Amino acid sequence: MPPLFSRASFSFPLTSHRCHFLPSTKNTIITMSFSSSSSSSSQPKADQLRDEKLLQVLKYHNQTKHNFNKYARGPHGLDWANQPNPFRRYLSAPLLPPLLHFPTQTEPQKNSNPNQTQSQTAQQNNPDDPYVPPLYSSLFHSLPPPKPISHSTISQFFYDSLALSAWKSTGYSTWSLRVNPSSGNLHPTEAYIIAPPIESLSNSPFVAHYAPKEHSLELRAEIPSGFFPNFFPENSFLVGFSSIFWREAWKYGERAFRYCNHDIGHAIAAVTMAAASLGWDVKLLDGLGNVELKKLLGLEIFPEFEIPSRPVKGKFPEIEFEHPDCLLLVFPSGIGKQFDVNYKELSSAISEFSNLEWKGNPNLLSKQHVCWDIIYRTAEVVKKPLTIGDSFAIDPFKSSGVCGEGSYKDFTVREVVRKRRSAVDMDGVTAIPRDTFYQILLHCLPSGCGSEGKQRRQLALPFRALPWDAEVHAVLFVHRVTGLPAGLYFLVRNEDHFSELKNSTSSNFAWAKPEGCPDDLPLYELDKSLFDSKSSGSRLSEKLSCHQEIASHGCFSLGMVARFESTLREKNTWMYPRLFWETGVLGQVLYLEAHAVGISATGIGCYFDDPVHELLGLKGSNFQSLYHFTVGGPVLDKRIMSLPAYPGPDSDT
Repeated sequence: MPPLFSRASFSFPLTSHRCHFLPSTKNTIITMSFSSSSSSSSQPKADQLRDEKLLQVLKYHNQTKHNFNKYARGPHGLDWANQPNPFRRYLSAPLLPPLLHFPTQTEPQKNSNPNQTQSQTAQQNNPDDPYVPPLYSSLFHSLPPPKPISHSTISQFFYDSLALSAWKSTGYSTWSLRVNPSSGNLHPTEAYIIAPPIESLSNSPFVAHYAPKEHSLELRAEIPSGFFPNFFPENSFLVGFSSIFWREAWKYGERAFRYCNHDIGHAIAAVTMAAASLGWDVKLLDGLGNVELKKLLGLEIFPEFEIPSRPVKGKFPEIEFEHPDCLLLVFPSGIGKQFDVNYKELSSAISEFSNLEWKGNPNLLSKQHVCWDIIYRTAEVVKKPLTIGDSFAIDPFKSSGVCGEGSYKDFTVREVVRKRRSAVDMDGVTAIPRDTFYQILLHCLPSGCGSEGKQRRQLALPFRALPWDAEVHAVLFVHRVTGLPAGLYFLVRNEDHFSELKNSTSSNFAWAKPEGCPDDLPLYELDKSLFDSKSSGSRLSEKLSCHQEIASHGCFSLGMVARFESTLREKNTWMYPRLFWETGVLGQVLYLEAHAVGISATGIGCYFDDPVHELLGLKGSNFQSLYHFTVGGPVLDKRIMSLPAYPGPDSDT
């Protein structure tokens, strides 16, 4: 296939035969102007621009809410002929030496010794493999000694975070699954590694794109030899994420921007857990801005996308560009405050990346497209600039609390992350013990346990990758937890918000600690009367989650409630996607916890936003529900056949 893009920017007239406008709908929520003319207001221009950006974010958020009488705008059906290719490749970019596979440890090992853990059995069955993945539950107490960066450890890192986990097949359909979850299994997230020389992989420091279907790295560019020694500690590397909005918008329309950012959070957590199993810590380098990320990841190859004035359908491949999201530093755990990041000097060094010889051109993902313009307008206003004053802090690792640790099945990290699946149905029967429920929630806390401080700072795994204080809480619909009455509960993940939450929600809520709840778990019972009968509680959570039975047929479901407009005003509008990242990190923890105790889970992106707020008594935009989730006993579809992730089917799927 010939290269799709050149470095030259191009656009097309909106009256061209290549596209046509979709019918518009009248929006009365918020309207605003993007005129570049000067304002007569005495308000400083910077403040005015900030207010305009906030208005655009609020407009997007309100316009993309689902309600009982109206869903957010999206396609009326799925255009299967133009379903985006889930695998980006950079055509003509050379592949680095193949990454290694570790299929012998993706399934539980046959254990002939009942006193031996699966980890010990795996080591016995694979004596030539010096690495044995630690037990999943052990990572929440302490990290193992850090491994050196090598061909093998980089292979393991990607294999346990962003690789394929299986192929599924039924009838004439075959599709892949990945270790990191994604809304609709559409995978808008692309990953890059920026690394120093690694023996048997590259003799030079490099930028490479990760190709999950091949479990390989595509070399994009070789970078200056002094880049890593000048800014980062030994045995460290960078991971960058970008999003292709079109992949999600193909199915979900205007709401896709939310889901893309959920998936960034999923990926951050997946990378953090895989790194932890190798003794590596992860931290978001959030002082860098959109411009720096674009240069560093080689995304300047994509032409600037000219945003149309309304939704448009047609053939315009430039919509397949990658939006740079974030950059993570992966480094040996335990090095403490032995280094800092000078963002000003780092930005200056990255500015030279525009002059590198970038290899490869991105493949075409679809023949025809639909542009939901509000996605791209919102992505523009939440782009983060370089913030030179940001400090880079590495806080001590905080272990998580223990309540029902006996619930875990002695699975290794690899077994949990690679066997994670998104449930498609729940059995409506499976229940979990109360202590198991409490244990799962203890691993959802940002600050860990055992310290005198409140829950606020993100110090525990995997939340410690995020540099801001926790902004996301959880309202829980408890259905089948043995020893705990069914009802509405609330997990406060930042206790500085407690008074505001209590004053903002219904005055009828009890805010009482449930029976047997650990002292260091800020969980509160709100209302049991809503669940006076099993049917009433089930109908409530089901109705709020777009009438989906999966929300009520599990052990519990939840909505992730973020401190919203106040956060955007205090910390800036670029926190909008970051709030969704935090929900995605929390969602990935729930996925892994469910599988570690022998059940399953799935994220729920379709829910009725404002009816959830009305249930809680919330008014205005200070708190908003951003992601829903359900955990329970899965119903398996025996018609679907599972195939190994690698080598995978012969045909291109």
